[in-house]
Amino acid sequence: MAGFLIKKVGVNMKKFLMFLMAAMLIVLTACGGKEAGGGDSDTLEIGALFPLSGDLALLGEESFRGAELAVEEINKNGGIDGKKVKLVKGDATDADAAQAEANRLVNQENIKAIVGSFSSSISFAASEVAERNSVLYWELGAVSDSITDRKYKYVLRTNPPASYFSKVHVDFINDVVAEKLGKNVKDIKVAITHEDSSYGTTIAEEAKKLAEKEGINVVSVQGYSAGTNDLSSVVLNLKKAAPDVLIAVSYMNDAILLTRQSAELGFKVPVFLGSGGGHTMADFQEAVGDKADGIFDVDFPQYSINREFTPGMDEFLKMYKDKYSKDPRSGHSLSNYMGMKVVLDVLAEVGEVDPDKLKDAALKYKAEAGKTSTGWGVEFNPENGQNTKSEPYVHQWINGELITVWPKKVSLEEPQISNK
Repeated sequence: MAGFLIKKVGVNMKKFLMFLMAAMLIVLTACGGKEAGGGDSDTLEIGALFPLSGDLALLGEESFRGAELAVEEINKNGGIDGKKVKLVKGDATDADAAQAEANRLVNQENIKAIVGSFSSSISFAASEVAERNSVLYWELGAVSDSITDRKYKYVLRTNPPASYFSKVHVDFINDVVAEKLGKNVKDIKVAITHEDSSYGTTIAEEAKKLAEKEGINVVSVQGYSAGTNDLSSVVLNLKKAAPDVLIAVSYMNDAILLTRQSAELGFKVPVFLGSGGGHTMADFQEAVGDKADGIFDVDFPQYSINREFTPGMDEFLKMYKDKYSKDPRSGHSLSNYMGMKVVLDVLAEVGEVDPDKLKDAALKYKAEAGKTSTGWGVEFNPENGQNTKSEPYVHQWINGELITVWPKKVSLEEPQISNK
C-alpha cells in the first residue's frame, strides 16, 4: 500500500513539473517579442498619457493629436533604425486616473518612457509614478512649475512653465501697455482672476509676485472653480477694483462665462490678458463672437505668426488638416508636435527606449530659437529637466482671428490698445 502511494505521488509530481514547464514556456513565448523598453523587435513603444475623455478632453485630445502627427511623420520616413514608433495610449481624466493609467502603462504594458499630458494635475500625478519606477516622463504641455520644481531625475519638459507665462504678462505691461496707456508702470492697476487648480493658481501667484516686484499695483486677486456656472460676484468685485489690466487664467467654459457676464454687468477693462487655456481656443471666439476682439492671450505659439521664425509650421498644418479634416483648434497640438519631435530626435540618437540613455542624450540635445515649428529653442536644465529656451508669446483677437503681436520676432501686427 505504501509503495502504491509513493508511486502515485511520484506520477502526480511528474505531471505537475511537466505542467509547470509548459506554463513557463508559454509565458516566455508570449514575452519573447517584447523588448525591455516596450514593443516587439520591430516596434518602439512610448506611453501617451492625456485626458481623452471627460471635462479636459477638448484640449487633451488636441494635445495628443500633435504627438500623434509627429509619430506618424517619422514612421512614414522609415521610423527609427527601421523600427516603427508606437504610442500606447492612456486616458487620464483626472489625477487619480493619471496615477492608475501610469501604473498600467509601466507595470502591465512594460512602458519605459511616457509623454503627456496637457493638464498640470495629471502630469504631477503621473510623473510621480514614472519617477518611482525609473521611467522617463516627457511633459509636452502642462505648465505648473511644481512639475519640474521637484527636480526629479526622470522628468523632462519641452514647453514653458507657468512662471514664464507670468513673466511675459509683466514684461508686456512694462514694455508695451504702459506706453500705450500713457501711464507710468507704477500707476497701472492690475487685477488677477483665475480658476483655482494648479494651472490657474500657479500663474496667478507668480504674476502677482512679479508685478509687485516691479512696483505694479495689484488691486484684486479673485479665484474661482472652473466648474462654476456663475461668476457674477467675481465680475462685480473686478468692476469695483476698476483695473487698467486684467490678467485672467481660465479654461474654456469659464473663459466664455467670464466674457459674457462681464458684458452683462458692464465691466470693461482697457487691457485684458488671457493666459492660454480657453482664451486660445477657436471655440471661445465662436461662442462669444466679437466680444473676443481686443482680448490678448499669453500662450504657446498660435498659427497667425511670423513663419520665418517658425519653420515647419505650414507642413504641420497640412498634416493636421489631411488627417483630421479641419484646422487645429489651438496651438496645443503644435506645441505637442514640436515637443514630440524632440523626443523622437533623442530616441533616434539612442536607438532604444532606455530611460537613462534617453535622459543623458536629452541633456546634450540643443536647438536654436527660430529653428523649430514653435520658434522655441531647446536646452534642458540638468537640475530640473526644464527646457530653458521655450517661451510663451502674446496674441490678440483681431476681427475674429488670434494674431501674434509680441515680441517683434514672431509678431504679425502691433498690439491694439486704446487709452480712451
